[in-house]
Amino acid sequence: MGQEIPTSRFSTRHFNAFTERLGNETVLLRDHFKHRRFDSVHDTGGFEIEAWLTDKNALPVPVNENFLSRMNNPMVVHELAAFNVELNVMPQPLRGEALRKLHDELTAISNLCVAKAREIDADIMTIGIHPGIREDQLTLENMSKSERYRALNERVLAVRQGQPLTLHIHGLDHLDTVHYDVMLEAATTSFQIHLQTSQDKALRTFNASQIASAPLVAVSANSPYLFGYSLWDESRIPLFQQSVDVGNTGHKRVTFGHDYARGSLFCLFQENLDDYPVLIPILFDEAPDRFPHLRFHNGTIWRWNRPLIGFDEEGNPHLRIENRVVPSGPTNIDMIANAAFYWGLVRVLSSMPNPPENHIDFPIVRQNFYNAGRYSLGSSMQWLDGRLHPIRDLILNELLPMARDGLDDLEIDRSDSKKYLGLIEARIKTGQNGACWQRRWVEKHGKDMAALSLAYLERQHSQRPVHEWDT
Repeated sequence: MGQEIPTSRFSTRHFNAFTERLGNETVLLRDHFKHRRFDSVHDTGGFEIEAWLTDKNALPVPVNENFLSRMNNPMVVHELAAFNVELNVMPQPLRGEALRKLHDELTAISNLCVAKAREIDADIMTIGIHPGIREDQLTLENMSKSERYRALNERVLAVRQGQPLTLHIHGLDHLDTVHYDVMLEAATTSFQIHLQTSQDKALRTFNASQIASAPLVAVSANSPYLFGYSLWDESRIPLFQQSVDVGNTGHKRVTFGHDYARGSLFCLFQENLDDYPVLIPILFDEAPDRFPHLRFHNGTIWRWNRPLIGFDEEGNPHLRIENRVVPSGPTNIDMIANAAFYWGLVRVLSSMPNPPENHIDFPIVRQNFYNAGRYSLGSSMQWLDGRLHPIRDLILNELLPMARDGLDDLEIDRSDSKKYLGLIEARIKTGQNGACWQRRWVEKHGKDMAALSLAYLERQHSQRPVHEWDT
């Protein structure tokens, strides 16, 4: 869904042709899996960051066209709303100084973004849900000028037969509202971590990513408020799942899934074909072995852990996992720490002689994920031993040592591993991630979302990790 499309108007002919091509490409993909045609490389990591453009008061401002024209950088692109942009970095083989290199590149691109934003009296904020966003700002007038976003909105509402989207989130407060377009999705900004791996390891890596999602949400939660309501610690999870809900048309388009992947990652692409009706039938001229329709269709299914087909500069196909559970922010160093925790933990979970999938049933993994979304560092989690653990104890005593071992196995520089995983440890010991800091600030100063936004942005610019933030 990241690519531009020529139109948002479609006929039955478009749907029939797209479905035929999708079926043919799925058969071709099965052949790729059978004959092991995917590139086998050292594990490679990267990420995408969705950010907010804000005014001098740290409130959302819809100026991404002006900002992006000034940036003129292919690593910074549109997002759904005119007050959002996406930042990208070049992937790095996960060895040696990879974490440091990724941090340096992120620092460089984010500093450039801040400088360019300030030329138009704006700023950049990375946070899961902007606490100052108002529902009346999430309108089509503030949608980015892109046919793909227009098509998404029109098709979701068409499938819903024109019925508005309903939002029900019950947390500390209860939020119930009705919305007439998909712009609610614009309020859910994330830090999407990518892990490219070999075909041999892809299945285990995907399932390990599912298992790792709950502790990853617990340490990184940064979205406790929406429209002034105090909801989940990571309210982005229920908000995103309801913001593009297509109703009773098969499986949910935003989903944690219903089981582990079995056999190979191909099973998920077969599921895409079998269980998810075509949403946007764009017809491409690319060769079938580039899988243009299969990849585009996959982009309209927002699994929290999503399998991806990609290609290197020589045109060789590869497999990677896109982990979508982590919110944006609070600072660059916090996000690199989250990625390090994910890559290290998944490395160990996916390499265990006896797969962890054999020790924890998938419904429990899914429940762990939603519990972590609600309560983050205050949640409990059932682990491989079948016991329920306070998540802070589990992370501190078992998962952080596993992540360290995983980064060692990847041959990540040990001083970097100590530095970034040390930030995760500090969050656990202080009990302060982004969501906890926001709640503590509100407890002290009151529920003034504009003032909270400004206080957050000031601390973000300090680049001190979130566990050190005062209120």
